Amino acid sequence: MRLGVLDVGSNTVHLLVVDAHPGARPLPAHSHKADLRLAQLLDDGAIGDEGIESLVAVVRDALQAAEDKGVEDLLPFATSAVREARNADDVLTRVADETGVRLQVLSGAEEARLTFLAVRRWFGWSAGKLLVLDIGGGSLEIAYGIDEEPDAAASLPLGAGRLTAGWLRQDPPAPDEVRALRRHARAEIARTVGEFSRFGPPDHVVATSKTFKQLARIAGAARDADGLYVQRELKRESLEAWVPRLAAMSAAQRAELPGVSEGRAGQILAGALVAEGAMDLFGVERLEICPWALREGVILRRLDHMGPA
Repeated sequence: MRLGVLDVGSNTVHLLVVDAHPGARPLPAHSHKADLRLAQLLDDGAIGDEGIESLVAVVRDALQAAEDKGVEDLLPFATSAVREARNADDVLTRVADETGVRLQVLSGAEEARLTFLAVRRWFGWSAGKLLVLDIGGGSLEIAYGIDEEPDAAASLPLGAGRLTAGWLRQDPPAPDEVRALRRHARAEIARTVGEFSRFGPPDHVVATSKTFKQLARIAGAARDADGLYVQRELKRESLEAWVPRLAAMSAAQRAELPGVSEGRAGQILAGALVAEGAMDLFGVERLEICPWALREGVILRRLDHMGPA
């Protein structure tokens, strides 16, 4: 069947269309996305009328794209920007009333578990104990385990978009802004390390998300055009060398780096500080980039509930 996943995230609203059936890997058929940046539209903790109207319009466009591509089943969900908005219920009601789409709001722990499922399916059982890191626009998800359901999962308010808006107000950022954000990110991550370290060291450390993919590309990993199955990794020493360089650049200069999109150039530094802190505090020297993440996890869970073909 043809499935569609509508992901209302903190940075983008992304419709992923796949051809799938139980027991088979989902095959991407179409991708439709819009840079809405809901996390930056929050005003005093709420999404304003203009932001809601923009969201409704984008969801309508995604619905039309899903119809055009013959989607039989649409799985719509929202993550941290909507989840943490003070007027989340009003936002969800407006979207449902004006588009017919009822967004399922995922908790941070659910995000971490579904992303972990996608990574486990991608790498398989031979990867052993997995530590999975995912930096989104609004939050950082961490999960650890040896099965398809992680033994530990956490979500921290350390998304690249959120931190950029709240901590890095100048372009390029002032050195004291960078230091303050670095301290904040590491303090938040350090509170969770003990929860994971009691399970022992992981056999394989994996990262997902656009932020990690772009950081790996900056550090010399293969391009997206080289295909899904090319191994891509990020070494901590490479990241540590790049952080001060990113901090000295303006957003326009970062946008000229390989793999960095103009829309995310402003927040790649915040993402790098979080990634560096997580790798350091968890004792990770290198990690591998997984092309599957939350959207694929949602699809896989849906297929599991359908049962065998």
